[in-house]
Amino acid sequence: MIEIVIIENKPHKAGPQWKFAGAFYFATVVLAMIGYGHSTPVTIGGKAFCMAYAIVGIPLGLVMFQSIGERLNKFASVVIKRAKRYLGCEQTEATEINLMMATGLLSSVIITTGAAMFSRYEGWSYFDSFYYCFVTLTTIGFGDYVALQNDQALINKPGYVALSLVFILFGLAVVAASINLLVLRFMTMNAEEVRRDEPDDRDSGDQTLEGDIVALNGKLVAIALTDQVSVCSCSCLTHNPVPPIPISVTIGKRASV
Repeated sequence: MIEIVIIENKPHKAGPQWKFAGAFYFATVVLAMIGYGHSTPVTIGGKAFCMAYAIVGIPLGLVMFQSIGERLNKFASVVIKRAKRYLGCEQTEATEINLMMATGLLSSVIITTGAAMFSRYEGWSYFDSFYYCFVTLTTIGFGDYVALQNDQALINKPGYVALSLVFILFGLAVVAASINLLVLRFMTMNAEEVRRDEPDDRDSGDQTLEGDIVALNGKLVAIALTDQVSVCSCSCLTHNPVPPIPISVTIGKRASV
């Protein structure tokens, strides 16, 4: 019984979980799909509302994070382009590798800065704080480390609550930008491999017809613009009972020899 009382009483060290600050923190955790499990609805109405909120809020949250991530990538591309111009580089356009390096560097700065902040406010070691930041921004959310759960932090430390919420929202947007670039990079690499593995049909002896162009042995032949059915002007075709092999192909108003 003592163990149950201690376990049930532990979350209340943060202060009232369902005041505005605690409820806002809970809603952010649900929206970001982190799911620490530090506080959960108990009543039937609360559970039903939580499910409805998650069904509506999670897709909107994904769209929001994706939109912010795309804008961060555009901003990073502009900064990289101006930096290359300032340095006098010949190639001033921001490549995918440049953007991946920029977003990766920004993600590392956010995680290391957040780890220092949580280490100071929560009293954790720096490695444990770094672990908490990584688990949070990757939306794993084990729940073994949860911020804002000690010393009535939800009531007595509004600045720390605001910093924690900004860390979660902005950090997830940066991680979304990084993942977006990685997915695009993998898709590009896959397309290049498929294009490289396609068989070379240029050496085949088959005749192919694409649109209004005739190809022979993989090479395009000349195109003549004419309204005639044949480019041959002789009248032998009309007197010969067995017509020879035609030497032209007419498609619409285009004839290819």
